[in-house]
Amino acid sequence: MGKYTPLTEFLKKQAVGEVRMSFAQIERVIGSKLPPVSRYRAWWSNSPTNNVMTKAWLEAGFRSEQVDMASGRLVFRRDEQAGRLRAAAGAKPGPHPLFGCMKGTVHIPAGVELTAPADPEWGELAYGNDLPERVL
Repeated sequence: MGKYTPLTEFLKKQAVGEVRMSFAQIERVIGSKLPPVSRYRAWWSNSPTNNVMTKAWLEAGFRSEQVDMASGRLVFRRDEQAGRLRAAAGAKPGPHPLFGCMKGTVHIPAGVELTAPADPEWGELAYGNDLPERVL
């Protein structure tokens, strides 16, 4: 069970088309504090790739609207079209089936430092001492 699963379950149980909530109410539902990044408007967008909590309300068939950062309040509005599309497609919650399809295909040899800078002399290796002006 994920941190935001209680929000998904809470929203799924709502019989109304819109649910007005404060950030404090959301914290009570999930049983923990929202992360500091939730104080930025972009965190409340409806992009499924935004964050884990976004997926929680989208999975419940809602979209966030009227996010008021000053008062710490927002509206979750039922998204009937998204619910019908998910049901018609027989979509199951979770990652896309292709997520992780490349797992195990990339191997990093022992001793390779991935954070080390690339060869700083790449230009000399590629062009010798006659570096084009655009490279300088």
